Amino acid sequence: MKQINLIDNDRKNGTEVVFTPNTEIECNLRFISDTTISELTNKQGENLLIFPHCLNALNTDLEGKDTIFSLRGNKIYTSNYMGFIGRGSTEVSICSRFDDGENNYFMHYMLQKIFAVNLFDMKISKDNQSVWDFLIYLFPHFLKKAMRHGLYKKYQRNNYNDARVRGTLDVARHIKQNTPFTGKIAYSTREYSYDNKITQLIRHTIEYINCHKLGGRNVLQCDIETRQAVSQIKEATQTYTPSQRAKVVGQNLRVEYHPFFMEYSPLQKLCLNILRREKINFGSSSDDKVYGLIFDGAWLWEEYLNTVLKPLNFTHPQNRERRGRINLFTNNRGESYPDFYKDGIVLDAKYKLYSEDESIDRGDLHQIITYMHCLPAKLGGLIYPMPPKDSEFESYKNYGILKGDGGNIYKLNMQIANYSNIDEFKVFCSKMKESENRIQSTIVDLEKQYK
Repeated sequence: MKQINLIDNDRKNGTEVVFTPNTEIECNLRFISDTTISELTNKQGENLLIFPHCLNALNTDLEGKDTIFSLRGNKIYTSNYMGFIGRGSTEVSICSRFDDGENNYFMHYMLQKIFAVNLFDMKISKDNQSVWDFLIYLFPHFLKKAMRHGLYKKYQRNNYNDARVRGTLDVARHIKQNTPFTGKIAYSTREYSYDNKITQLIRHTIEYINCHKLGGRNVLQCDIETRQAVSQIKEATQTYTPSQRAKVVGQNLRVEYHPFFMEYSPLQKLCLNILRREKINFGSSSDDKVYGLIFDGAWLWEEYLNTVLKPLNFTHPQNRERRGRINLFTNNRGESYPDFYKDGIVLDAKYKLYSEDESIDRGDLHQIITYMHCLPAKLGGLIYPMPPKDSEFESYKNYGILKGDGGNIYKLNMQIANYSNIDEFKVFCSKMKESENRIQSTIVDLEKQYK
């Protein structure tokens, strides 16, 4: 197994990789390199999950044209994605540039906040095993999202043998079962059923998680909605048989897309990855399929900030779901989606490495000014992560006062906890909570100044 460790957004210097030309390692790297996310998920999708691309099966955003990394000569240049991806015996691990390179605490912390799971006691390390195990903690989120559309129902071919004929006669089975004639007729019907291959796959995943070493029972009982969803699936799958797991997985290898039950597609894909983890086994598979778990860093940062800013009553528009948009023109044209806004304030999430004295990018600056003018707002700012540091720092800096209608623009930073001497993930979590409280207090104080 060839393990390659990288950091995200390494677009300039790159990381040198030692390999012999025309070997398996180079072949695997070039197969993934410069391949768009759409191509990877469409051709290799059963063993590869990429967030947020797979959150919506009908997602047609430009993100599908992004690539995870590029290989130029013997150097790898990364983009905005983190996690791990592999093919054959070659595996690439990509950490957040705001992590320390030894532990993936920051990425795991954002994930646990976004998906509302408790990972305080989880052993977090650079080992991709812990990232892969995170799939189990994503299961309640996908299950609840799918079940809000109701139980998945599908036409099933059912065989009967009784006197109430209501379907197609099955002559061969009738002769076999009803000779001599006893008043019964063998027939089959095609009817809607909640007990189908999709619900059976979900049921097998539930039973697998129940027995998992990471405490699956707690995962499936994390809230009332999850418990109710699990109960409904169990009730619907009366024909569940533990020994049929391999058969059920085989029936679901082709992910289905239903116009009404569209949220079941990502759930089906997640279940397949959970149940097939041992078979994939991080590259020991005999085939050359791409596998892995990848997250868009900008999406992670924005959704994590939503958990921090939501208590302050900020609106967080969802452009993929076309919710919370604003219009830039009076005739309701020019729809746009600020990251966060409320009365008099607009904030833009940036997963960028800004220094305290660095100027704001021209595009970012013009974007926040546009939002401030159209909302309108007297307070605007960019909110970005700051790498761990030991010295005291200011959580905000007044970037300047705008001409014309006025308004102040601020650079707001959230310091990532310095965990170079931290051995436990729960200590990191407590320090991040302090950073969250600090940025919340800063925003509240600034808001008071402009009311």
